[in-house]
Amino acid sequence: MSQGRILIVDDTAASLSLLSNVLEPQGYEILAVSSGKDAIQVAARARPDLILLDVMMPGHDGFHVCRTLKAEPETQDTPVIFITSRNETESVMKGFRVGGVDYIVKPFQAGEVITRVATHMKIGRLTRELQQRNAELEAEVMKRREAEEAREKADQRLSTLASREAQHWGLAGFVGESPHLRRILADIGRLQQFGRTSVLITGESGTGKELVARAVHHHSPRAKGPFIPVNCVAVPAELAESLFFGHTKGAFTGATADRKGYFELADGGTLFLDEIGDMPAALQAKLLRVLEDGMVTPVGSSHPRNVDVRVVSATNADLAAKIASGDFRQDLYFRLARYSVETPPLRSRPEDLPLLARHFLTLFAAEMGLTAPDLTDEALALLSNYPFPGNVRELKNVMERALILSGGAPVRCGHLQLLGAALPAPVPVAKAPLAADLPLNLEAAEHALIQRALEQTHGNVAEASRLLGVNRSRIYRRFPDLAANG
Repeated sequence: MSQGRILIVDDTAASLSLLSNVLEPQGYEILAVSSGKDAIQVAARARPDLILLDVMMPGHDGFHVCRTLKAEPETQDTPVIFITSRNETESVMKGFRVGGVDYIVKPFQAGEVITRVATHMKIGRLTRELQQRNAELEAEVMKRREAEEAREKADQRLSTLASREAQHWGLAGFVGESPHLRRILADIGRLQQFGRTSVLITGESGTGKELVARAVHHHSPRAKGPFIPVNCVAVPAELAESLFFGHTKGAFTGATADRKGYFELADGGTLFLDEIGDMPAALQAKLLRVLEDGMVTPVGSSHPRNVDVRVVSATNADLAAKIASGDFRQDLYFRLARYSVETPPLRSRPEDLPLLARHFLTLFAAEMGLTAPDLTDEALALLSNYPFPGNVRELKNVMERALILSGGAPVRCGHLQLLGAALPAPVPVAKAPLAADLPLNLEAAEHALIQRALEQTHGNVAEASRLLGVNRSRIYRRFPDLAANG
């Protein structure tokens, strides 16, 4: 096996022969030329690992040849050892300045030639290996940078999607094919050209009322205006008037500056009043007045201000019952419910559940850097038989936890943490002995401990494995029948 390729350049045949005879027995492949012009051409074509270059040659001397070689990309990294008959400091320094790495003085000493050549061949080999490794590292860094950029772009897309879901379109709430969903989309479409009509959205908690409200806003001429959401339950009664209508500096203790209320902040856009059924009675009358004349008067001021606000409200309460009990004004109801939209519970749109479940798996898998898994038929059946009292919001939380538990594997029944009413019947497990009664046999004791964990988790293998701090496969080995239950 060749130890490397060496190009010898010397206009003296005796020198070429001598150097060849010294180096060939060391395992090197030797190329020999007698002129600088030939040296440049052969070096570019043959790509030697090292060049022995005579300084004093007719035509192109060694310095000129070296400068030319170092100027070409193909040969700029090839080490050059000068051959000189003069051990003069100026000549040696000039050789280093034009790119040489070493020099050999005539007459040659075979041992010196072999040693110097071997040293620089090794340095050259290590340099090439280092360059290759650097190139590989650079490629790896570039690959990781591209992957990071792709991940950041995916995160940005996911962030945009999540933002639209919660603040813009309400995308997850509109996943499905049910008649209920088509009706909601039709309602939103009808409201597009009516930017002043107040809208009342009714439905259970978790059905996407705010998502519908935001979609109504963004599908209207007010889309470029602000969308101000207010949870009426969270508004302190003593601060309600100030929060809704604003106040002037000095209007009350702590009012150190003028402050705009929700209505002024929403000017030109939409004010979303969530849980409107829980608004204090005193505030209801003032809200009705604003809806009728479009004027607000900040606390501490006698000058009303005009506002152009569309009010979209939502409630999960029975407003008819509240009106009957005197807790909600009927005239306010009629003013708020110029157009009504009902968001159905998830249990009334079962055909949408598989689509929503898979949508949430895809959404969270992208967030976690996983490939979106599917659900087993048994898991899908379990979801379909569950009433989802928390509706779409609950389904979203269930699917996020299921993906975490599955780690990206297909989602099974054991990954679904639902309320007890929908859990599968506990896997029959024999009563485990108490700690004092544990058998001294290690395998039997392990069997008993797993039994006890399964009892405490009602047959939920995933919960039992976390309780014991072991992998689920260890439980399945002890209780192979559990694997068949998903």
